[in-house]
Amino acid sequence: MIFNEAIASDSARNAEAHGPQGHGAFCRDYEREIWALVVAAGRGERMGAPVNKVFLGVAGVPVLVRTLLAFERHPGIHGIALVYGPGEAEICQRFLREFGISKVEIMAEGGATRQQSVARGLGIMPRVRGVLVHDGARCMVTPEVISRCIDGVADHGSAVAAVPVKDTVKMVADGQVTETLDRTALWAMQTPQAFRYSELAAAYERAEREGWQTTDDAAVMEKAGHRVRLCAGDENNFKLTTPEDLLRAEGLLGGARMRIGLGYDAHKLTEGRKLILGGVEVPHEWGLLGHSDADVLAHAVMDALLGAAKLGDIGKLFPDSDERYRGISSLKLMREVGELLRRAGYEIGNVDATIIAQRPKLAPYREAMEKNMAEALDVDENRISVKATTTEKMGFAGREEGIAAEAAALITGGKS
Repeated sequence: MIFNEAIASDSARNAEAHGPQGHGAFCRDYEREIWALVVAAGRGERMGAPVNKVFLGVAGVPVLVRTLLAFERHPGIHGIALVYGPGEAEICQRFLREFGISKVEIMAEGGATRQQSVARGLGIMPRVRGVLVHDGARCMVTPEVISRCIDGVADHGSAVAAVPVKDTVKMVADGQVTETLDRTALWAMQTPQAFRYSELAAAYERAEREGWQTTDDAAVMEKAGHRVRLCAGDENNFKLTTPEDLLRAEGLLGGARMRIGLGYDAHKLTEGRKLILGGVEVPHEWGLLGHSDADVLAHAVMDALLGAAKLGDIGKLFPDSDERYRGISSLKLMREVGELLRRAGYEIGNVDATIIAQRPKLAPYREAMEKNMAEALDVDENRISVKATTTEKMGFAGREEGIAAEAAALITGGKS
Protein backbone atom coordinates (compact mmCIF):
# COMPACT_ATOMS: atom_id res chain seq x y z
CA MET A 1 0.00 0.00 0.00
CA ILE A 2 1.65 3.18 -1.19
CA PHE A 3 0.60 5.54 1.58
CA ASN A 4 1.08 3.14 4.45
CA GLU A 5 4.48 2.05 3.19
CA ALA A 6 5.66 5.64 3.01
CA ILE A 7 4.29 6.94 6.28
CA ALA A 8 5.96 6.22 9.60
CA SER A 9 5.98 7.73 13.08
CA ASP A 10 6.71 11.45 13.26
CA SER A 11 10.14 11.02 14.80
CA ALA A 12 11.19 8.27 12.41
CA ARG A 13 10.05 10.22 9.37
CA ASN A 14 11.83 13.38 10.45
CA ALA A 15 15.05 11.54 11.21
CA GLU A 16 14.94 9.71 7.88
CA ALA A 17 14.06 12.81 5.88
CA HIS A 18 16.49 15.21 7.48
CA GLY A 19 19.18 13.09 9.07
CA PRO A 20 21.80 14.37 11.51
CA GLN A 21 22.48 17.61 9.67
CA GLY A 22 20.59 20.01 11.89
CA HIS A 23 17.26 19.90 10.05
CA GLY A 24 15.57 17.33 12.26
CA ALA A 25 12.49 17.48 14.43
CA PHE A 26 14.50 18.45 17.52
CA CYS A 27 15.73 21.64 15.84
CA ARG A 28 12.51 22.91 14.28
CA ASP A 29 8.88 23.29 15.16
CA TYR A 30 7.42 21.76 12.02
CA GLU A 31 3.85 22.20 13.22
CA ARG A 32 4.22 25.94 12.64
CA GLU A 33 5.62 25.61 9.12
CA ILE A 34 4.08 25.80 5.64
CA TRP A 35 5.60 23.53 3.01
CA ALA A 36 5.16 23.05 -0.72
CA LEU A 37 4.80 19.59 -2.22
CA VAL A 38 5.84 19.79 -5.88
CA VAL A 39 4.73 16.83 -7.99
CA ALA A 40 6.83 16.29 -11.11
CA ALA A 41 6.57 12.57 -11.80
CA GLY A 42 4.38 12.70 -14.92
CA ARG A 43 5.69 12.05 -18.41
CA GLY A 44 3.54 14.51 -20.35
CA GLU A 45 2.99 12.42 -23.48
CA ARG A 46 0.96 15.17 -25.14
CA MET A 47 4.07 17.34 -25.13
CA GLY A 48 5.71 14.86 -27.50
CA ALA A 49 9.14 15.35 -25.93
CA PRO A 50 11.69 12.55 -25.40
CA VAL A 51 12.11 13.58 -21.75
CA ASN A 52 9.86 14.56 -18.87
CA LYS A 53 8.31 17.89 -19.90
CA VAL A 54 9.41 19.55 -16.65
CA PHE A 55 13.02 19.28 -17.87
CA LEU A 56 12.31 21.29 -21.02
CA GLY A 57 13.60 24.84 -21.13
CA VAL A 58 11.41 27.93 -21.04
CA ALA A 59 13.27 31.19 -21.69
CA GLY A 60 16.53 29.41 -20.93
CA VAL A 61 15.51 27.82 -17.60
CA PRO A 62 14.05 24.32 -17.08
CA VAL A 63 10.33 24.27 -16.30
CA LEU A 64 10.87 22.43 -13.01
CA VAL A 65 13.52 24.92 -11.90
CA ARG A 66 11.17 27.85 -12.52
CA THR A 67 8.48 26.11 -10.50
CA LEU A 68 10.78 25.35 -7.58
CA LEU A 69 12.23 28.86 -7.59
CA ALA A 70 8.74 30.33 -7.16
CA PHE A 71 8.47 28.54 -3.79
CA GLU A 72 12.17 28.89 -2.95
CA ARG A 73 11.88 32.68 -3.12
CA HIS A 74 8.60 32.98 -1.22
CA PRO A 75 9.19 33.92 2.44
CA GLY A 76 6.05 32.10 3.56
CA ILE A 77 7.33 28.69 2.38
CA HIS A 78 9.62 26.98 4.88
CA GLY A 79 10.44 23.78 3.01
CA ILE A 80 9.78 21.91 -0.21
CA ALA A 81 9.17 18.20 -0.85
CA LEU A 82 9.80 17.12 -4.45
CA VAL A 83 8.29 14.05 -6.08
CA TYR A 84 10.17 13.01 -9.24
CA GLY A 85 9.75 10.39 -11.94
CA PRO A 86 11.51 6.99 -12.07
CA GLY A 87 15.22 7.38 -12.71
CA GLU A 88 15.11 11.17 -12.51
CA ALA A 89 16.57 11.78 -9.05
CA GLU A 90 20.05 12.62 -10.36
CA ILE A 91 18.94 15.30 -12.82
CA CYS A 92 16.70 16.85 -10.15
CA GLN A 93 19.58 16.97 -7.69
CA ARG A 94 21.79 18.56 -10.36
CA PHE A 95 19.20 21.29 -10.92
CA LEU A 96 19.04 21.98 -7.18
CA ARG A 97 22.82 22.44 -7.05
CA GLU A 98 23.16 24.49 -10.22
CA PHE A 99 20.36 26.93 -9.39
CA GLY A 100 21.02 27.19 -5.66
CA ILE A 101 17.65 25.76 -4.56
CA SER A 102 18.03 25.03 -0.87
CA LYS A 103 14.47 24.63 0.41
CA VAL A 104 14.01 21.19 -1.19
CA GLU A 105 14.72 19.09 1.89
CA ILE A 106 13.19 15.76 0.94
CA MET A 107 12.58 13.92 -2.32
CA ALA A 108 10.64 10.81 -3.28
CA GLU A 109 10.03 8.82 -6.45
CA GLY A 110 6.45 9.15 -7.66
CA GLY A 111 3.88 6.53 -8.49
CA ALA A 112 1.93 5.57 -11.59
CA THR A 113 -0.72 8.26 -11.02
CA ARG A 114 -0.76 11.77 -9.63
CA GLN A 115 -2.77 10.53 -6.65
CA GLN A 116 -0.09 7.95 -5.85
CA SER A 117 2.68 10.53 -6.26
CA VAL A 118 1.03 13.00 -3.87
CA ALA A 119 0.51 10.21 -1.35
CA ARG A 120 4.17 9.31 -1.48
CA GLY A 121 5.18 12.91 -1.01
CA LEU A 122 2.89 13.36 1.96
CA GLY A 123 4.20 10.12 3.40
CA ILE A 124 7.78 11.35 3.75
CA MET A 125 7.02 14.91 4.84
CA PRO A 126 7.28 16.06 8.44
CA ARG A 127 3.97 16.86 10.11
CA VAL A 128 3.81 20.51 9.14
CA ARG A 129 0.98 22.97 9.67
CA GLY A 130 -0.03 23.32 6.04
CA VAL A 131 0.99 22.02 2.62
CA LEU A 132 0.61 23.55 -0.83
CA VAL A 133 0.43 20.77 -3.41
CA HIS A 134 1.59 22.06 -6.79
CA ASP A 135 2.11 20.62 -10.25
CA GLY A 136 5.73 20.80 -11.37
CA ALA A 137 4.55 21.77 -14.87
CA ARG A 138 2.87 24.98 -13.64
CA CYS A 139 5.97 27.16 -13.76
CA MET A 140 4.00 30.40 -14.10
CA VAL A 141 2.69 30.48 -10.53
CA THR A 142 3.08 33.93 -8.99
CA PRO A 143 4.01 35.01 -5.45
CA GLU A 144 0.54 36.52 -5.10
CA VAL A 145 -1.19 33.19 -5.77
CA ILE A 146 1.13 31.41 -3.34
CA SER A 147 0.40 34.05 -0.69
CA ARG A 148 -3.36 33.67 -1.15
CA CYS A 149 -3.06 29.92 -0.69
CA ILE A 150 -1.00 30.34 2.49
CA ASP A 151 -3.48 32.85 3.90
CA GLY A 152 -6.39 30.58 3.02
CA VAL A 153 -4.94 27.68 4.99
CA ALA A 154 -4.37 29.93 7.99
CA ASP A 155 -7.86 31.42 7.87
CA HIS A 156 -10.03 28.56 6.64
CA GLY A 157 -7.96 25.37 6.50
CA SER A 158 -8.01 25.20 2.70
CA ALA A 159 -7.37 27.34 -0.36
CA VAL A 160 -7.42 26.02 -3.91
CA ALA A 161 -6.24 28.35 -6.66
CA ALA A 162 -8.95 28.61 -9.30
CA VAL A 163 -10.23 30.88 -12.06
CA PRO A 164 -13.81 31.38 -13.25
CA VAL A 165 -14.76 29.67 -16.50
CA LYS A 166 -15.17 32.23 -19.30
CA ASP A 167 -16.62 30.08 -22.07
CA THR A 168 -20.08 28.59 -22.15
CA VAL A 169 -19.89 24.92 -21.11
CA LYS A 170 -22.33 22.30 -22.37
CA MET A 171 -23.03 18.69 -21.45
CA VAL A 172 -22.83 16.49 -24.53
CA ALA A 173 -23.84 12.90 -25.29
CA ASP A 174 -23.38 11.21 -28.68
CA GLY A 175 -22.39 14.51 -30.21
CA GLN A 176 -25.56 16.30 -29.09
CA VAL A 177 -25.97 18.93 -26.40
CA THR A 178 -27.98 17.67 -23.45
CA GLU A 179 -27.61 20.62 -21.11
CA THR A 180 -26.11 24.10 -20.98
CA LEU A 181 -24.42 24.71 -17.67
CA ASP A 182 -24.50 27.99 -15.79
CA ARG A 183 -20.96 29.19 -16.21
CA THR A 184 -21.28 31.71 -13.36
CA ALA A 185 -21.09 28.72 -11.00
CA LEU A 186 -18.17 27.03 -12.77
CA TRP A 187 -14.52 27.44 -11.84
CA ALA A 188 -11.42 25.81 -13.33
CA MET A 189 -9.10 24.34 -10.72
CA GLN A 190 -5.38 25.12 -10.69
CA THR A 191 -2.60 24.50 -8.22
CA PRO A 192 -1.37 25.20 -5.57
CA GLN A 193 -4.09 23.37 -3.66
CA ALA A 194 -3.44 24.13 -0.01
CA PHE A 195 -4.73 22.30 3.07
CA ARG A 196 -3.85 21.52 6.65
CA TYR A 197 -1.30 18.74 6.43
CA SER A 198 -2.96 16.46 8.98
CA GLU A 199 -6.32 16.61 7.19
CA LEU A 200 -4.89 16.10 3.71
CA ALA A 201 -2.67 13.21 4.82
CA ALA A 202 -5.62 11.49 6.49
CA ALA A 203 -7.79 12.01 3.41
CA TYR A 204 -5.18 10.47 1.13
CA GLU A 205 -4.76 7.52 3.48
CA ARG A 206 -8.52 6.97 3.36
CA ALA A 207 -8.53 7.34 -0.43
CA GLU A 208 -6.06 4.50 -0.75
CA ARG A 209 -7.84 2.35 1.80
CA GLU A 210 -11.21 2.76 0.11
CA GLY A 211 -9.94 2.76 -3.48
CA TRP A 212 -10.91 6.29 -4.52
CA GLN A 213 -9.67 7.52 -7.88
CA THR A 214 -9.43 11.30 -8.16
CA THR A 215 -7.67 13.85 -10.35
CA ASP A 216 -6.79 16.49 -7.78
CA ASP A 217 -6.34 17.09 -4.07
CA ALA A 218 -9.58 19.04 -3.74
CA ALA A 219 -11.54 15.99 -4.91
CA VAL A 220 -9.85 13.83 -2.28
CA MET A 221 -10.79 16.30 0.43
CA GLU A 222 -14.36 16.59 -0.87
CA LYS A 223 -14.85 12.81 -0.76
CA ALA A 224 -13.41 12.78 2.76
CA GLY A 225 -16.16 15.18 3.83
CA HIS A 226 -14.21 18.44 4.01
CA ARG A 227 -15.44 21.78 2.69
CA VAL A 228 -12.99 23.11 0.14
CA ARG A 229 -12.56 26.83 -0.27
CA LEU A 230 -11.22 28.53 -3.36
CA CYS A 231 -8.90 31.50 -3.75
CA ALA A 232 -8.15 33.58 -6.80
CA GLY A 233 -5.72 31.91 -9.18
CA ASP A 234 -4.20 33.46 -12.27
CA GLU A 235 -5.06 33.02 -15.93
CA ASN A 236 -1.37 32.60 -16.70
CA ASN A 237 -0.91 29.89 -14.08
CA PHE A 238 -1.60 27.21 -16.66
CA LYS A 239 -0.19 23.70 -16.79
CA LEU A 240 2.28 23.10 -19.60
CA THR A 241 0.75 20.25 -21.57
CA THR A 242 1.38 20.81 -25.29
CA PRO A 243 4.15 22.44 -27.38
CA GLU A 244 1.83 25.43 -27.81
CA ASP A 245 1.84 25.90 -24.04
CA LEU A 246 5.63 26.14 -24.10
CA LEU A 247 5.46 28.89 -26.69
CA ARG A 248 2.87 30.75 -24.65
CA ALA A 249 5.00 30.52 -21.51
CA GLU A 250 8.07 31.58 -23.45
CA GLY A 251 6.33 34.74 -24.55
CA LEU A 252 4.97 35.57 -21.10
CA LEU A 253 8.32 35.00 -19.44
CA GLY A 254 10.14 37.19 -21.91
CA GLY A 255 11.50 34.33 -23.97
CA ALA A 256 11.96 36.85 -26.74
CA ARG A 257 14.41 38.68 -24.46
CA MET A 258 17.64 38.25 -26.35
CA ARG A 259 21.26 39.14 -25.68
CA ILE A 260 23.90 39.34 -28.39
CA GLY A 261 27.64 39.06 -27.99
CA LEU A 262 30.63 39.53 -30.29
CA GLY A 263 33.94 37.71 -30.07
CA TYR A 264 37.25 38.20 -31.84
CA ASP A 265 40.62 36.53 -31.49
CA ALA A 266 43.87 36.28 -33.44
CA HIS A 267 46.99 34.14 -33.05
CA LYS A 268 50.36 34.13 -34.74
CA LEU A 269 51.33 31.28 -37.07
CA THR A 270 54.55 29.52 -36.15
CA GLU A 271 56.49 26.37 -36.85
CA GLY A 272 56.36 23.36 -34.56
CA ARG A 273 52.71 23.76 -33.56
CA LYS A 274 49.55 21.94 -34.63
CA LEU A 275 46.84 23.98 -36.32
CA ILE A 276 43.70 23.43 -34.26
CA LEU A 277 40.45 25.13 -35.33
CA GLY A 278 37.13 24.28 -33.76
CA GLY A 279 38.77 21.27 -32.16
CA VAL A 280 39.82 19.91 -35.54
CA GLU A 281 43.49 19.31 -36.36
CA VAL A 282 43.89 20.83 -39.82
CA PRO A 283 46.91 19.64 -41.86
CA HIS A 284 49.25 22.61 -42.39
CA GLU A 285 52.95 23.39 -42.20
CA TRP A 286 52.36 25.93 -39.43
CA GLY A 287 50.28 26.06 -36.29
CA LEU A 288 49.02 28.82 -34.00
CA LEU A 289 51.06 30.09 -31.07
CA GLY A 290 49.36 30.33 -27.70
CA HIS A 291 49.26 29.19 -24.05
CA SER A 292 46.49 26.67 -24.74
CA ASP A 293 46.03 24.89 -28.07
CA ALA A 294 45.51 28.41 -29.54
CA ASP A 295 42.20 27.42 -31.14
CA VAL A 296 41.37 30.88 -32.41
CA LEU A 297 37.89 29.84 -33.59
CA ALA A 298 36.85 28.36 -30.25
CA HIS A 299 38.24 31.40 -28.44
CA ALA A 300 36.17 33.83 -30.52
CA VAL A 301 33.02 31.75 -29.97
CA MET A 302 33.57 31.58 -26.21
CA ASP A 303 34.13 35.31 -25.94
CA ALA A 304 30.97 35.98 -27.94
CA LEU A 305 28.92 33.81 -25.57
CA LEU A 306 30.51 35.24 -22.44
CA GLY A 307 30.06 38.77 -23.70
CA ALA A 308 26.38 38.21 -24.43
CA ALA A 309 25.84 36.98 -20.87
CA LYS A 310 28.15 39.62 -19.34
CA LEU A 311 30.22 36.89 -17.70
CA GLY A 312 33.67 38.23 -18.54
CA ASP A 313 35.98 36.79 -21.18
CA ILE A 314 38.33 33.85 -21.62
CA GLY A 315 41.31 35.91 -20.52
CA LYS A 316 39.63 36.46 -17.18
CA LEU A 317 38.31 32.94 -16.76
CA PHE A 318 41.29 31.02 -18.14
CA PRO A 319 44.35 33.31 -17.78
CA ASP A 320 47.56 32.40 -19.59
CA SER A 321 49.38 32.82 -16.29
CA ASP A 322 47.70 29.65 -15.01
CA GLU A 323 49.71 26.51 -15.78
CA ARG A 324 46.54 24.41 -15.64
CA TYR A 325 45.62 25.74 -19.06
CA ARG A 326 48.98 25.20 -20.78
CA GLY A 327 48.33 23.17 -23.94
CA ILE A 328 44.73 22.46 -22.91
CA SER A 329 42.11 21.72 -25.54
CA SER A 330 39.92 24.78 -26.02
CA LEU A 331 36.92 22.46 -26.34
CA LYS A 332 37.36 21.60 -22.64
CA LEU A 333 37.23 25.28 -21.84
CA MET A 334 34.19 25.64 -24.07
CA ARG A 335 32.37 22.98 -22.04
CA GLU A 336 32.98 25.07 -18.93
CA VAL A 337 31.64 28.15 -20.68
CA GLY A 338 28.50 26.28 -21.72
CA GLU A 339 27.97 25.09 -18.15
CA LEU A 340 28.51 28.61 -16.85
CA LEU A 341 25.78 29.92 -19.17
CA ARG A 342 23.35 27.21 -18.11
CA ARG A 343 23.90 27.95 -14.44
CA ALA A 344 23.15 31.61 -15.18
CA GLY A 345 19.89 30.56 -16.83
CA TYR A 346 20.84 31.25 -20.44
CA GLU A 347 20.08 29.17 -23.49
CA ILE A 348 22.19 29.43 -26.65
CA GLY A 349 20.11 30.55 -29.59
CA ASN A 350 22.78 30.36 -32.27
CA VAL A 351 26.43 31.11 -33.01
CA ASP A 352 27.77 32.41 -36.32
CA ALA A 353 31.56 32.37 -36.69
CA THR A 354 34.03 33.25 -39.43
CA ILE A 355 37.66 32.16 -39.71
CA ILE A 356 39.94 34.67 -41.46
CA ALA A 357 42.89 32.90 -43.08
CA GLN A 358 44.68 32.99 -46.41
CA ARG A 359 45.60 29.33 -46.15
CA PRO A 360 44.85 26.44 -45.77
CA LYS A 361 41.50 25.71 -47.41
CA LEU A 362 39.07 25.08 -44.56
CA ALA A 363 35.84 24.11 -46.33
CA PRO A 364 36.42 20.35 -45.86
CA TYR A 365 36.64 20.79 -42.08
CA ARG A 366 33.75 23.15 -41.37
CA GLU A 367 31.17 20.48 -40.51
CA ALA A 368 33.54 18.76 -38.09
CA MET A 369 34.24 22.10 -36.39
CA GLU A 370 30.51 22.77 -36.02
CA LYS A 371 29.94 19.29 -34.62
CA ASN A 372 32.78 19.59 -32.09
CA MET A 373 31.65 22.93 -30.74
CA ALA A 374 27.97 21.89 -30.65
CA GLU A 375 28.90 18.87 -28.54
CA ALA A 376 31.06 20.97 -26.23
CA LEU A 377 28.21 23.45 -25.70
CA ASP A 378 25.56 20.70 -25.55
CA VAL A 379 23.41 22.21 -28.29
CA ASP A 380 22.11 21.03 -31.63
CA GLU A 381 24.55 21.33 -34.55
CA ASN A 382 22.04 23.53 -36.38
CA ARG A 383 22.79 26.27 -33.86
CA ILE A 384 26.46 26.51 -34.77
CA SER A 385 27.64 27.94 -38.11
CA VAL A 386 31.25 28.19 -39.23
CA LYS A 387 32.45 30.03 -42.34
CA ALA A 388 35.91 30.85 -43.67
CA THR A 389 37.23 33.70 -45.77
CA THR A 390 40.51 35.14 -47.02
CA THR A 391 41.62 38.77 -47.04
CA GLU A 392 42.83 38.67 -50.64
CA LYS A 393 46.41 38.62 -49.31
CA MET A 394 45.93 41.88 -47.38
CA GLY A 395 46.95 42.40 -43.77
CA PHE A 396 48.59 39.92 -41.37
CA ALA A 397 46.16 37.16 -42.33
CA GLY A 398 46.78 37.77 -46.02
CA ARG A 399 50.57 37.64 -45.45
CA GLU A 400 50.02 34.35 -43.56
CA GLU A 401 51.49 35.78 -40.36
CA GLY A 402 48.47 34.67 -38.36
CA ILE A 403 44.85 33.57 -38.35
CA ALA A 404 41.91 35.43 -36.86
CA ALA A 405 38.31 34.53 -36.10
CA GLU A 406 35.22 36.48 -35.20
CA ALA A 407 31.89 35.27 -33.87
CA ALA A 408 28.42 36.54 -33.05
CA ALA A 409 26.29 34.73 -30.48
CA LEU A 410 22.65 35.07 -29.51
CA ILE A 411 21.44 33.81 -26.14
CA THR A 412 18.05 33.96 -24.46
CA GLY A 413 16.75 33.80 -20.92
CA GLY A 414 18.78 34.52 -17.83
CA LYS A 415 17.77 34.22 -14.18
CA SER A 416 15.06 36.69 -13.31
